[in-house]
Amino acid sequence: MPHVRKMDRQDRRMDARDRLIVALYAQLKAERDTRETLEWAIRNGAISQEALEAIAADPVPVVTSEDIASLEKIIALDARRKPNRN
Repeated sequence: MPHVRKMDRQDRRMDARDRLIVALYAQLKAERDTRETLEWAIRNGAISQEALEAIAADPVPVVTSEDIASLEKIIALDARRKPNRN
């Protein structure tokens, strides 16, 4: 596949894009685990009404288009700084 980047087996360091993918995956997994745990707690009556209200009222930070644009700019700058390793 022409667009698939290869990672040098000798140099196992990840570039900025790889680190971003891993970080986003970890965040998604943590959010899924949290949701599953909350669903279990609600089904089993293990959480109080007050705790549910606190969870619902807690603002959840969202990723904005500006955040994504900033990340893309960082990745582009990083890609220009490094020699092509593909």
